[in-house]
Amino acid sequence: MAATAAASRSSSLLLSRRHGASLSSSSSASRAGASRLRAPRCVLGTAEQLRVVEAGKPVGGADPWAAAWTPKTPAQEARLAALPQEARDSRLKIFSGTANRPLAQEIASYLGVDLGKILIKRFADGEIYVQLQESVRGCDVFLVQPTCSPVNENLMELFIMIDACRRASARSITVVIPYFGYARADRKAQGREAITAKLAANLLTEAGSDRVIVCDMHSAQALGYFDIPVDHIYGQPVILDYLASKTISKDLVVVSPDVGGVVRARAFAKKLSDAPLAIVDKRRQGHNLSEVMHLIGDVKGKVAIMVDDMIDTAGTITSGAALLKQEGAEAVYACCTHAVLSPPAIERL
Repeated sequence: MAATAAASRSSSLLLSRRHGASLSSSSSASRAGASRLRAPRCVLGTAEQLRVVEAGKPVGGADPWAAAWTPKTPAQEARLAALPQEARDSRLKIFSGTANRPLAQEIASYLGVDLGKILIKRFADGEIYVQLQESVRGCDVFLVQPTCSPVNENLMELFIMIDACRRASARSITVVIPYFGYARADRKAQGREAITAKLAANLLTEAGSDRVIVCDMHSAQALGYFDIPVDHIYGQPVILDYLASKTISKDLVVVSPDVGGVVRARAFAKKLSDAPLAIVDKRRQGHNLSEVMHLIGDVKGKVAIMVDDMIDTAGTITSGAALLKQEGAEAVYACCTHAVLSPPAIERL
């Protein structure tokens, strides 16, 4: 009897142990299965890894979901910060088109970098060929190309340069256009006219440029035609320094050659100790043709300074100067940022 009871107790104990082991293994299997049923792990690259430590200690307790996740410094920026200054400067590339290479060379010399090597040539039928002679992968590229005469050639050359840089995996492409062609057609003055300022802005954007730098646009409203950032630079400081070197002792009066340039002339007058303002009222009879009607303001016995953004055929400037002399101006200075000087501008001046 005793032996039978002992055997029964031992078999019960063995069964309980086996049952407990099976329960433990099943619970472990269920936990493992649950862990396998969780959201899949996201394998992050070096630049996207996240950390939940602050000063070497976990943040937010043991629960990783309650932690304050902060991104690591991007690997690319960290590598750039670790580079010496010379290597960091090598990421800046300046290329020049054929419109004004001396200007681009002067800019590069001022910044202490070499002008980028680029091959630009024309085929027999006039097509333009552009090839970069050095790598621009991951670099910040600046293309210096004013759209002076011949306007269409220089503008098309700029488009091809932008496309070449984009296909060469440049990090960013900034277009430097000191003189922006087609800026005068910024509105519809008559029916069935094209707004070529908007068209040129769209072409620069679609070609692949990331930013545009221009100097003294014909009208500020044309800046809104761009869908990319635009830096508008003014040439007033250079002109003001020149006038200061002339040591003009007589009273000054700033003259706007037309009604459209009043805002520009007013801003210029404020820089000259808030000088008085006069306006030349002209009536344009055609492109590059203008007729001066009368003068608004007093210029008698004063030194008149005419300010405009550009001088093309010099018809407006010479007609305005003649009117100012007729109204009794002591002397007349003509100032502009873009001296286009298309014929017969030199003879007129």
